Amino acid sequence: MGNRKYLIGTGLILLAVVYLAVTATSSSAQYYLTVDELLARKTEMVGRQVRLSGAVIGDTIQYDPENLVVRFTIAHVPGDLDEVEKQGGLAKVLAEAVRDPNRSRIVVEYHGPKPDLLKNEAQAIVTGTLGEDGVFYADELLLKCPTRYEAAEPVNQP
Repeated sequence: MGNRKYLIGTGLILLAVVYLAVTATSSSAQYYLTVDELLARKTEMVGRQVRLSGAVIGDTIQYDPENLVVRFTIAHVPGDLDEVEKQGGLAKVLAEAVRDPNRSRIVVEYHGPKPDLLKNEAQAIVTGTLGEDGVFYADELLLKCPTRYEAAEPVNQP
């Protein structure tokens, strides 16, 4: 009889732990999308928390220092790392994305100080929501400048 109570109690505790793990995971789930994917699913993604990546188009960067608002446009880059490597590496992919006027693009708005790495051809990884107006409102902004992290070319010595 005592053994049965122990098993029932253990089972209830395990069920509670599984329930808490599932609800915590589903409530904080985020979609990670490319610009093409987000725009293809635009109506269903409005208002949902999304992580998005793209190439910063430098001449679109606007900064309002009084209100700490940064607006810029990002262009689509592939989300598959193998595809990026096949196309010549991240620096080349970002440069081509910025120069190609036919690439999908989206305007990003971020509230906060303008980051130093917000430059032409930087990779922007933004987390936020797509507004009904088509603007992506970023809560978090991470920038990667691939030329800073590439290995230096070896110098040929005679």
